[in-house]
Amino acid sequence: MTQSTAEQRENIYAIAQEITQALRRNDTAEAVRLLTDLHYADQADVFDALDDETQDRLIPLLDISTTADLLEELEEADAVEAVEDMPTERLADVLDEMEPDEAADLLGDLPPEQASALLEEMEDSDEVLPLLKYPDDTAGGLMTTSFIALRRGTTAQEAIEYLRAVGPDVDVPYYLYVEDETDRLIGIVGMRELVVAAPETPIERIMDPDVIYVRADEDQEEVARVMTRYDLTAIPVVDDDMRLIGVITYDDILDVVEDEVTEDIYHMANVSDAELTPESPVWQQVRGRLPWLLVNTGTAAFASWVVSHYESTISEVAALAIFQSIVTGQGGNAGSQNVAMMVRTIALGDLESRQMLPILYRQALVGLIQGLAVGAVVGVGAYLWRGNPYLALVVGLALVGNLFIGGLIGTLVPSVLKWLKLDPALASSVFVTAVTDAGGFFIYYTLAGLVLRHL
Repeated sequence: MTQSTAEQRENIYAIAQEITQALRRNDTAEAVRLLTDLHYADQADVFDALDDETQDRLIPLLDISTTADLLEELEEADAVEAVEDMPTERLADVLDEMEPDEAADLLGDLPPEQASALLEEMEDSDEVLPLLKYPDDTAGGLMTTSFIALRRGTTAQEAIEYLRAVGPDVDVPYYLYVEDETDRLIGIVGMRELVVAAPETPIERIMDPDVIYVRADEDQEEVARVMTRYDLTAIPVVDDDMRLIGVITYDDILDVVEDEVTEDIYHMANVSDAELTPESPVWQQVRGRLPWLLVNTGTAAFASWVVSHYESTISEVAALAIFQSIVTGQGGNAGSQNVAMMVRTIALGDLESRQMLPILYRQALVGLIQGLAVGAVVGVGAYLWRGNPYLALVVGLALVGNLFIGGLIGTLVPSVLKWLKLDPALASSVFVTAVTDAGGFFIYYTLAGLVLRHL
């Protein structure tokens, strides 16, 4: 029976308390048993729930394999903290037990001197070294060197026998990759095709030569898009000479998708550091959030400057101030809707330059229709409330104009930022809000000035 998220969280904290109590009474065997009886993903959650002192006491008690599984599941910063006092010999053994890509990620986060000492001590450093030269956010940084590749002349029977021999040590059994004599990737074979083929059939005859692959320097977001588009559980990574150098599995891409989504959500809320959580250190949160609040303050000051030009109009008709927040707020909301759609479209790689004019036309039409609908509703409400048809007309027309502007600017800004090689999610809402606020005030009070004597 599956537990709910709340029940799982309560269970994790309960086990963390049991481990803490076991260590306090020096029952180390019980503390280790409580942790190792869990699924390795839950082990990481329980370990993370322990205080620093308990973590420091527990991790030396774990065997090499359990420690490796635990470090693979922990967040990068937590993994680094967990091993900072671990002896070099032991940590080298743990890294040998980890998947090459996970070991490379951990080594890349350690101080250079410590990483160098560990590489010298490791037995399987040759599997990890090629991965260290690639940035973390590229295909090369995501890939593992643990994969199955066969020569084109191998028969189906020989391939199956090879699988039986290496299967337990290989973590990527979804596909077999076929190479020529120079290690160039020339094909791919699924497990089903291999099993149903006659034993003597050369693998070259049953392989698919149309292999979907990525280059080692490809951005991780593009890798995720390709794997999602073609519904792949793994994708090969090649160098400039088409030599197979690694494989990226679906679990690594799920982490990338989660990170990218988190980053976009944070950026659309003007939080520049996607690693922040409510529990992050105060200064780290301030550093990631304050700069864009200051930018927003500047754009708000610009909107206030626009309003200042209409002081006499406002002083003569105080009722105008009642509705100004509706005009600017709805324009900003409409712009945010467009920003969200455009950022998603850009992130998925579905936006092409030739589409921009039709998209602009369509979004302008949507903004106009939404403006007419909202303007009519608010205009009628303003008339019923204040009894002045001219005030209702000003409010209604201002909403039509500002929702129209919101639709256009919310479409244009993300596209322009993308063209400028800037993150459209991070800066779009700031510029859209600035334009819809200033534009809304300008339209609203300009219309009001035209019919001021009737207001």
